[in-house]
Amino acid sequence: MQKMLKKLGMKMDNVPANQVIIKTDSGDITIDNPQVIRTTMKGQIVFQVSGSVKQKTFTDEDVKLIMEQTGVDDSNKIKELLQQNDGDVAKTIMQLKK
Repeated sequence: MQKMLKKLGMKMDNVPANQVIIKTDSGDITIDNPQVIRTTMKGQIVFQVSGSVKQKTFTDEDVKLIMEQTGVDDSNKIKELLQQNDGDVAKTIMQLKK
């Protein structure tokens, strides 16, 4: 297999990684414990990523709103609660106001 890849001008390497984060306009996609393979072919580098996917279902504006509504300034705590509540802003506000 390696000889065939070399003949085609391809090189494949495993990339050790604990987490991959893809930033998008609508939120982050986090891949935990990923298997990452870097393939080089004709000067192009392609990364193939597989693993457990978690998609962030809230925005930084949601965190800011919750901070304003509750007076809580610990953004990590708010993000953790939002994650547990599947991005439900109202539920997170109610939990923090208790």
